[in-house]
Amino acid sequence: MHRVEPPAPDAAPDELEKRGDELRVEKNFLDAVDFYHAALKSNKTSASLFNKIGICQLMTQRYKEAKKSFERSIKADHQYADAYNNLGVIYYQAKSYGAAIRQYEKAISIRNDAASYFSNLGAAYFGKKQFEKAVLNYSKAVELDPDVFERSSHAGVMAQLPSPEDRAHYDYVLAKLYARSGVPERSLHYLKRAMEEGYKDINNVYRDDEFSSLRKDPRFGELMGAKTLAISN
Repeated sequence: MHRVEPPAPDAAPDELEKRGDELRVEKNFLDAVDFYHAALKSNKTSASLFNKIGICQLMTQRYKEAKKSFERSIKADHQYADAYNNLGVIYYQAKSYGAAIRQYEKAISIRNDAASYFSNLGAAYFGKKQFEKAVLNYSKAVELDPDVFERSSHAGVMAQLPSPEDRAHYDYVLAKLYARSGVPERSLHYLKRAMEEGYKDINNVYRDDEFSSLRKDPRFGELMGAKTLAISN
């Protein structure tokens, strides 16, 4: 549903793109696409514009269209890392984890300082149940940005995990990462989530080295003593 006036035919390309950006921030994705397309008329090889169009299509679950937009972005600029990452998201949504991994690794080969790329790569390995590789990439993501899991689409990752057991394992892994990184509040948050999801190996929290400091925190004793009940799905 379109909610704003269409792009003015005489508007400058940079103005059109700026307005598209504003609409995207407002989550007015369909209108944002209109403005990006209008901007493309003056720059038909803009990798950035194709990528932004793909993001809007992805956010409105137009996955086939988004895939084409990201592919066009890559064709316009073979070194545009964000487009490879976002194409990986399309494959991830389809549970084609191997294809997603290849795209994420390509993005990282171009730019290795983006925490979200490593977070996405970890999620894809998690989807393949290759947990050691998942943890390695999650760890790199947290190293680059301790807030990465707060900003990333946690719900999107969770939606791809097929069972409560996998979701519980995912939260336990994050609890370990934040404990090792010295962020007890977030570790406790994800530990509680793991317990609510019914993580069957929760007693490992008393043995895993990552929790050695957290076990000295009174809040840890309170959480474990509360015997948080698993929530049925």
